[in-house]
Amino acid sequence: MPEPRFDDRREGGRFLGDRLRAYSGQSDVQVLALPRGGVPVGYEVARALGAPLDVFLVRKLGAPRYGELAMGAIADGGVRVLNPSVISRLGISSEDIERVTAEETQELARRAKRYREGRPPPLVRGKTVILVDDGLATGSTMRAAVAALRQQGPRRLVVGVPVAAAQTCEELEPEVDEVACATTPEPFHAVGQWYRHFDQTSDEEVHALLTLATHEQEASHGVGR
Repeated sequence: MPEPRFDDRREGGRFLGDRLRAYSGQSDVQVLALPRGGVPVGYEVARALGAPLDVFLVRKLGAPRYGELAMGAIADGGVRVLNPSVISRLGISSEDIERVTAEETQELARRAKRYREGRPPPLVRGKTVILVDDGLATGSTMRAAVAALRQQGPRRLVVGVPVAAAQTCEELEPEVDEVACATTPEPFHAVGQWYRHFDQTSDEEVHALLTLATHEQEASHGVGR
């Protein structure tokens, strides 16, 4: 077994933050993390860059009877992206699409309420968005997030991860303005093998890190003084 590169997600985030230093101190930068594992990484990236942190919520729309196969995705801001080739190939009805969308919209709303406590998602139009996760294997969730986020009009879209499969990074490059894969070890089998501690990130940890990041941003900008 190869040696892990990082002790935990937060160490991976600090390493990635160093790779993204070119964006430090820019007022239009917004760090968005994919919950849940991307949030500890995103917290450290946002801290390194002096940028605000939030989550970007995305839910895969699993094809009926083939739950692992994505027929599309929904995301923050009421965005829905569909995969016409999968829908056509499997003969998925519009009723099934709407049913699955409704189910996943409910889960998206639950997570938004849990993580944001009623705050609206950040406005990203015209901004530089750094979209962060703890790693990329096949990259399917990240691709769905990128497609959804593109519809919200960011000026520049950057994908950043501490560790990834080199081929996945290459495949993502045409879809965004920059891909920052801090390490691309070979052979690559799973994201978790490159972290010594890779326990599942809890809802409580996500909430705590988002709250802490908000307080730190307010303190750095003198809010409430």
